Amino acid sequence: MSQVADPAETGVIALIALGSNGVSPWGDAAETVQKAMVILSKKVGHLAGESPLYATPAFPAGAGPDFVNAAIRVTTALSAADLLTALHAVEAEAARERTVRWGQRTLDLDLIAYGDAVAPDLVGYDHWRGLPVDLQMKETPDQLILPHPRLQDRSFVLVPLADVAPDWVHPVLGQSVMQMRDARPSAEIASVRLL
Repeated sequence: MSQVADPAETGVIALIALGSNGVSPWGDAAETVQKAMVILSKKVGHLAGESPLYATPAFPAGAGPDFVNAAIRVTTALSAADLLTALHAVEAEAARERTVRWGQRTLDLDLIAYGDAVAPDLVGYDHWRGLPVDLQMKETPDQLILPHPRLQDRSFVLVPLADVAPDWVHPVLGQSVMQMRDARPSAEIASVRLL
């Protein structure tokens, strides 16, 4: 008799950030993030960890109401591209509309990391990581960039991510999630509050 592989032991570890600061068909921002976690655990792989919900100021400042943020760690058999497609499908179920970059949204699902993949390559990754803020607000990549190029700059991602993957090491920067989080300004970290 052959054994069935445990889904927790097969596949790639992917880190996903969740956020909402609007009302979706699933409810308010907190309800939307919680529902998205349940859907993702069924659609993309084995849920290996989930953070509590956090309230964070909108980014950039003035972009809308405060956000509810969280992070999950999944073990997935999906490719990075297929995982991103699945995330976009869940956003669509939550009535996500992409009208204003970094504007108010019903649901935002970001693929933060896919194992230790660097995509499309180191040069492409470095281009997007080094993009000045004024250009970040105007330009979007036409391909998947991994790890997420703003990961190390965002406490609203790093604080919940530290709950699910504190020891994950950034394949380019060589720092763990905890090290990146602790390098952020203390006032910024403090602005990410447990709900």
